Amino acid sequence: MSILKKALLSLGFMLSTFLSPFQSHTVSAAESFWVYVGTYTRGSESQGIYQLRLDGASGKLSHVGITDNVENPSFLSIHPSRNYLYAVNEIGDYQGKKSGAVSAFAIDAKTGKLNFLNQESSQGAAPCHLVVDATGKYVLIANYTGGNICSLPIQKNGKLSKSASFVQHTGSSVNTARQTAPHAHSINLDQQNRHAVVADLGIDQLLVYRFNASDGSLKPNSPPGIAMKPGAGPRHFTFHPNGKWGYVINELNLTITAMDYDAKQGSFQEIQTISTVPEGTNLKGNSTAEVQVHPSGKFLYGSNRGPNTLAIYKINQQTGKLTSIGFEPTGGTIPRNFKIDPTGNYLLVANQNTNNVVVFKIDLETGLLKRTNQEINVPKPVCIKFLPMPPTP
Repeated sequence: MSILKKALLSLGFMLSTFLSPFQSHTVSAAESFWVYVGTYTRGSESQGIYQLRLDGASGKLSHVGITDNVENPSFLSIHPSRNYLYAVNEIGDYQGKKSGAVSAFAIDAKTGKLNFLNQESSQGAAPCHLVVDATGKYVLIANYTGGNICSLPIQKNGKLSKSASFVQHTGSSVNTARQTAPHAHSINLDQQNRHAVVADLGIDQLLVYRFNASDGSLKPNSPPGIAMKPGAGPRHFTFHPNGKWGYVINELNLTITAMDYDAKQGSFQEIQTISTVPEGTNLKGNSTAEVQVHPSGKFLYGSNRGPNTLAIYKINQQTGKLTSIGFEPTGGTIPRNFKIDPTGNYLLVANQNTNNVVVFKIDLETGLLKRTNQEINVPKPVCIKFLPMPPTP
């Protein structure tokens, strides 16, 4: 065997070893999914994390089960291996300290059922967002009330260990009701797994950290990030599939800011800010929540709480700029979160105050939404995550 052939075979083996089943999985249009819904349990009838099933062919949504005895599992993240799920416990009083927690669960490969593994401190009160890095070695957490972020190591058995890195934000901004202190609201990683992007609502900053997957460290980037308009209140963030553009939805002034992204430097440059509501809408008492790019990269969606709509945009494939193409009622009130299934055919909305998850069909040509007759009761739904179901024997 030639030296070149040996080298190619070796490279193929390394790639197949490195790529997780989740990363290498090809999703078919008719595939069905487990749907995990994080909820608020405090002050509600919710029992924990709800497991649903979405039929990829028909769009039918059905109940499967509940993972109970888990407190305020509001936001969820699935491990790249598909073997584990992590949930923030959005509380402020964990083990006698002003902190929340993160819970680890093993996912049953056949049934999708969640089995509790362990729990660790989030190092700050009210953790509201988390992400598992591409290597599957760390969970990164944003603590809203704590105004800080941290990383928790993931053991080989999926359990969590104590914090490997912690960063406290400082500062305030112009809204005296919401911005007297930092409020880290989301944390995301770029496609290179090298930079963590944190939207801090309290200080109107999109902060960038250098992430080291070998030790879980988070260190301020240079440049440190990008400032939003005073009073904007950056909340959630998403990258475009091409990795060249980023979009942050601003909770307080109901806008989305589009940015060019330099992956090498970990830097952003604003290219556009656009409203999430029609011109002339009274912003008082209203806010935004979630932002997502369609898997095709052609469309972007953002949720409005108060108007209870999804703002729909077409993405210019040359510039990344947005053009508003419509507003779709969410079928409930206070759409806290929504998620597009991996095939791009369906969008599910979690309406927090009406306790329902509603299914929409996506027009793949126009990006517009059509409400189906599928919806299901889930008390105080906050977050939606999809996991492809195993093939039927």
